[in-house]
Amino acid sequence: MFDFDNFREIWSTIRQNKLRTFLTGFSVAWGIFMLIVLLAAGNGLRNGVMHNFRNMSMNKVQVWNGYTNKPWKGMQSGREIRFKETDLPILRELFPEIDLMSANVWHNDTLYVGAEYISGQMQGVFPDHAKINYVNVDAQNGRFLNELDMHGERKVIVLSPRMAEVLFPQGHALGQYVKAGGLMWQVIGIYNDDDKSSNAPAYIPFTTARTLYNKGYGFSSFSFTLQGVVSEEANEQFEKEFRAVMARLHRFDPSDTNAIGLWNTAESFRMMNNVMNGITLFIWVVGIGTLVAGIVGVSNIMLITVRERTKEFGIRKAIGAKPASILRLVITESILVTAVFGYVGMLSGIGLTELINSGMEAAGVGQNAGQGGTVFLNPTVNLGIALASTLLIVAAGVLAGYFPARKAVSISAIEAMRSE
Repeated sequence: MFDFDNFREIWSTIRQNKLRTFLTGFSVAWGIFMLIVLLAAGNGLRNGVMHNFRNMSMNKVQVWNGYTNKPWKGMQSGREIRFKETDLPILRELFPEIDLMSANVWHNDTLYVGAEYISGQMQGVFPDHAKINYVNVDAQNGRFLNELDMHGERKVIVLSPRMAEVLFPQGHALGQYVKAGGLMWQVIGIYNDDDKSSNAPAYIPFTTARTLYNKGYGFSSFSFTLQGVVSEEANEQFEKEFRAVMARLHRFDPSDTNAIGLWNTAESFRMMNNVMNGITLFIWVVGIGTLVAGIVGVSNIMLITVRERTKEFGIRKAIGAKPASILRLVITESILVTAVFGYVGMLSGIGLTELINSGMEAAGVGQNAGQGGTVFLNPTVNLGIALASTLLIVAAGVLAGYFPARKAVSISAIEAMRSE
């Protein structure tokens, strides 16, 4: 049994070999510290990149018009493709995987409220636009557009926070009217925008925007989300079939990629995720390599320790000590040193990452990233990983001390005492 005398003896051994103990402990602490810091850096990079795409659907497809680059069935190249509202129900029927859908009409104008004014973009959209692009309106800030607004071609508007701040400096924007293009628009909502970007648009019903700003016909872009299209092959097949359908509807060469632009965010997210996974794998390899280096350092130092104490083990055996008690003493010392220094390394790594994270939060990184975004956010590591790493290196220290100690105590007392 381990008792106070054993602890006092271990403490005496540690004090007599301060440098050796420090080197052993430093190998342990440094390995864990570097692993935690590297993993936290990788998590910070992933979190930062994902934060920049927080308002984007992972299954969104954006389509915009272009100009034909190839002649087709007697028609010249250079024709502008103009989408029609009749395209949307046809696409829904032919592609059941299409879920949410919204067409877009843009119009730049100046919004006035009395002496206050701001220039910005008014974007005519469907109600589904809010779900596609994560445009959130809190209950206390009104609502987004709905189907009644669409059918009635109402002159209602959902402002960005920056617009509301400039036009209504005293607050109370809901229910009030803003003037744009000689028309009065009633404010029905103010959507969330953490960055309060000056370029954030105001939203109006698509039908109203189409009548006022697009001569009552057509639009230049639309977007939708997909359900059940997950794999890379499925996305490629969908895009191929989609282009073929659009080519049939608007009479252009299906291979003419210039006729319509298409951006599938699922593919972008997949590529980004592959890059992040590659970076994470690299960090794990480097981190584990650092941890292994620490384990090797512990093993070498424990091997030297056991060799130096071979004569001591022989004397212990000569005066009646059992091999098991000697092994227990060595293993206990190894556990004590590696556990204490491992804990120090873990606390140092977690403390540094939390300190960096607190500094970034205090500086508003992520909350006030602005248009430039951020590439580094919340650089912390999971506590379970930190604990598992500490336990791993402690276990390695135990094994590093056990095998050479077992070999040392297996020889006779006389041979052990002859050892130099």
